[in-house]
Amino acid sequence: MRVVIAEDLFLLRDGLTRLLEANGMKVTAAVETGDQLLAAVAADLPDIAVVDVRLPPTFTDEGLRAALAARQAHPGLPVLVLSQFVEQLYARELLAGSTGGIGYLLKDRVLDGATFIDAIQRVAQGGTAMDPEVITRLLTHTSSAGPVSTLSPRERQVLGLMAEGRSNAAIAQQLVITERAVAKHTASIFVRLDLQPSDDDNRRVLAVLAYLNNS
Repeated sequence: MRVVIAEDLFLLRDGLTRLLEANGMKVTAAVETGDQLLAAVAADLPDIAVVDVRLPPTFTDEGLRAALAARQAHPGLPVLVLSQFVEQLYARELLAGSTGGIGYLLKDRVLDGATFIDAIQRVAQGGTAMDPEVITRLLTHTSSAGPVSTLSPRERQVLGLMAEGRSNAAIAQQLVITERAVAKHTASIFVRLDLQPSDDDNRRVLAVLAYLNNS
């Protein structure tokens, strides 16, 4: 797997590079600005971009805006955002795309390398890896209109856990219900969101994007 990293702090950038390479991945570029990220992606399209939200020169939302620009130039580019903050406006816009894996993790809640590597692999394969706190913050100002509003409270719980990248088995364990019950809730979610039969993994991602973007 080929990875581009955009992180302004040298020690973290170097640490990420070492961690990824120790797990068999190739870091094709490790840069510190949004412009450098765009250039690196254009020069050698990676399997995933790992991007810090706050990059030079203003350290506000340059990373998210660069990630958006990269996905617009290269539709479907998987992006895993790392941050100490939840930037709602551009995060919502980034999540609006219906193709390509997407993740948003809070730095201080990534507790071990294995969890981070799992998130990278899941996003690179077209899935999602969302921190629960990110989901909570993004839903704070969401509209009550739209198909997501028709979901039952249990269906919203299931979909929220899907957004974290959890499997049906993990969702069942978390909610103390059977996997069969989770499967029934998932099927109902797909129907309510008008997601036509296709590859289940793809429908899970589309359902998550609908949840985060329109609930």
